[in-house]
Amino acid sequence: MLIADDLDKLLDILPEFIKDSLVKHSRKKFLIEIVMDLGRRPEVRFPDGPEYLSTSNISWSDLDLCIKKIPHFSGDNRSGIEYTLHRISSIKNRKGNVVGLTFRVGRAIFGTVSSIRDILYTGKSILLLGKPGVGKTTTIREITRVLADEMEKRVVIIDTSNEIAGDGDIPHPAIGRARRMQVEKPELQHQVMIEAVENHMPEVIIIDEIGTELEAIAARTIAERGVQLVGTAHGNYLYSIIKNPTLSDLIGGIQYVTLGDDEAKRRGSQKSILERKAIPAFQVAIEIHNRNSWIIHENVDLTVDKILDGSVISLQGRKFNSDGSISISCESFSSIQLNSYNSNSFLNTSSLLSNNSSILNKKILVNTHQVSTKHSLYSLNVLSNNIRQVKTHQLINSKCTVLYAYGINIQQIESVIKSFQLSIVLTRDLLKANYILALRSSIKHNVKIRQSAKSKQILIYTIHSSTSNNIIRALKQMICK
Repeated sequence: MLIADDLDKLLDILPEFIKDSLVKHSRKKFLIEIVMDLGRRPEVRFPDGPEYLSTSNISWSDLDLCIKKIPHFSGDNRSGIEYTLHRISSIKNRKGNVVGLTFRVGRAIFGTVSSIRDILYTGKSILLLGKPGVGKTTTIREITRVLADEMEKRVVIIDTSNEIAGDGDIPHPAIGRARRMQVEKPELQHQVMIEAVENHMPEVIIIDEIGTELEAIAARTIAERGVQLVGTAHGNYLYSIIKNPTLSDLIGGIQYVTLGDDEAKRRGSQKSILERKAIPAFQVAIEIHNRNSWIIHENVDLTVDKILDGSVISLQGRKFNSDGSISISCESFSSIQLNSYNSNSFLNTSSLLSNNSSILNKKILVNTHQVSTKHSLYSLNVLSNNIRQVKTHQLINSKCTVLYAYGINIQQIESVIKSFQLSIVLTRDLLKANYILALRSSIKHNVKIRQSAKSKQILIYTIHSSTSNNIIRALKQMICK
């Protein structure tokens, strides 16, 4: 990967005793932030943690020296260095005086999106998720360059804090041919988003840090006009966006629906359930948990629906290897685990499979910068740029029982499966099931299910009541059969 950071321009702003220490620092190319707080020692932050640069405390004169060398701070207390990607943020006291500065190192890293190049070529809207500092802005900047230069699309950036294209009137070369629209005030970002579509005829709109309801509505409006969106939002997981009432509109929005008695029995759920209420503004979601490991949701609508109804979820992980290759893993497990699953354990195959031995794991090494991926619930085929099939590195296929539940609360069954670590997967499709577990009083009046089970030779287990003991006994009989 080629990295351009213009670090010298940032160091020139700092007091000499800080600059000298950083110039000689052995790990300065990994520097993330420099923190200067009044009355405290200067601190630098690296991916593996912070460290102090000096035994001297920051004084008023040190802060004033820096402030005089940078442009005025905007309404969101941010500034920058012209024609660079660095961001400088201030902390002020009650009187409006600057008492702290944070220097965020901005880098253009070329080649970071090689693992998702196949997704960019689909033309789908992409939402990047992750905590602050994990690399979302760096990634979206490289996506912008690829879309504008390599794919020759008309790209417009809505640059609220000048982080994507840098400070000043001339955009940084890292964005390629893309055009940049600056935002006067952060609260006006949604208006500039609509203005970009109406006035400049873009094919792609780039938005950093979607955080308000108005911005989410504007994103949906843009998507409905046929413009591709690439945006970022704070949230570690897709599940956290679903639970966020402000941002849930990005993935289709959530609403309560009341089912009829027969439908509730058929689903084995309560009468009031959550459902997605519209088509998502973003069709693809990418969770960036660290700079080298990403989790991909290629069909956001399907994933959200499965999360809400408690079905099996398929997750795809892509990881940069030290040798330049890309590892792709596909794993599926019950959505009840989504609230607590850890990305590191997901990318560590053995850890996840020990907790849930139910589905498929396929690892594939790709030694090319352009891949085309076709992904379904139980299979993952990866083709290289010249359409030759890449060698499968490892395939683990755990045979498991596929169960259809009728008249029984699915969450109760999932809880039993999880507690006893049973190799059982729940399905909403009767034709995919090996067994049916039903409440006797419910299924005896349903001729259609009994006929379907008979024609497909699906064995039906019935229980008198949906107690945990009855469910455990029936599930164990299925596994032992």
